Amino acid sequence: MTKDLWPKCKGLAHQAAVRQHIAQESKLHGGKSLYPDPINLPFNYSSISDDFTFRTTEDVHPDKDSVWAIIQGNSAVVVEGATGPKLACGQLPEWLTYHQTPIYIGTWRGKSLHAISVSSSLQLQPPFVAEPFNTSGEQLDIQTLTLAGLARQILHWERQSSHCSCCGAETTRISGSWGKRCNSCKNDHFPHIHPCAIILVKRDNQLLLTRKAEWPPGRYSLVAGFLDFGESLEECAIREVREETGIEICNVRYVGSQNWPFPSQLMAGFVADYAAGDITVETKELEDARWFPIDALPALPPYRSIARWIIDNFK
Repeated sequence: MTKDLWPKCKGLAHQAAVRQHIAQESKLHGGKSLYPDPINLPFNYSSISDDFTFRTTEDVHPDKDSVWAIIQGNSAVVVEGATGPKLACGQLPEWLTYHQTPIYIGTWRGKSLHAISVSSSLQLQPPFVAEPFNTSGEQLDIQTLTLAGLARQILHWERQSSHCSCCGAETTRISGSWGKRCNSCKNDHFPHIHPCAIILVKRDNQLLLTRKAEWPPGRYSLVAGFLDFGESLEECAIREVREETGIEICNVRYVGSQNWPFPSQLMAGFVADYAAGDITVETKELEDARWFPIDALPALPPYRSIARWIIDNFK
């Protein structure tokens, strides 16, 4: 079923069909969503493109119909309802205090969408709840998750770009973009997106999986790391696998990417074959690394991640 839908997933005009497919697959897989193509993964723009338009002006203020993407630490603050948790809409309650000017992001289903962050110590009152982005469950639908992730990424950029990294003076937004211009030295700054390689390594019927100490008990995932000076993404993949596990790889193939707003990464996914070496765990980064048989895999990352998408599609 998934393979039949692949040709339809290539254009952004077919997202309604994609969402219908995901809903159908969810019923067949215990409520866990599967995504037919990496472009349709949460946090990528295509998952909201039918109903969302990026902002065209900076002078839109919240009104009684506005939608709110509220971030609290590493969680999205949403409203519980009969059909599941959703973004808040309308007038916010007085107890939900925020201190910065709401950032207008664009329009969501014809209503203005604004991003704010609230203190991690703020006690939420029903029906508002905090849904962690890193939870193992799939509590938020793909669009709510994506809009909240977009808000988190934009709020991070706004905090990081309020002052010039060259001279320290305050910056002003460049009209029509997310860029900032220094009021003093006039240098321009644009959102910092950090490319990372994430790699599935195969050896016969085994997969190389790694574990960090801070992850939920028993969860393993793929080797991943940031691009370094003078590297291609393929070279980054080879280096990261070598540094973290001692394994040499070959036949490195790009398979897809995902925006990862934690706080601002672009995950470039690869599949590679084992070439040589024995596992030597880099303990500054990892708690464990090992080969797992394909038919006896440990707890894996949630379906919303490109790590899981790569494992499910290329194991």
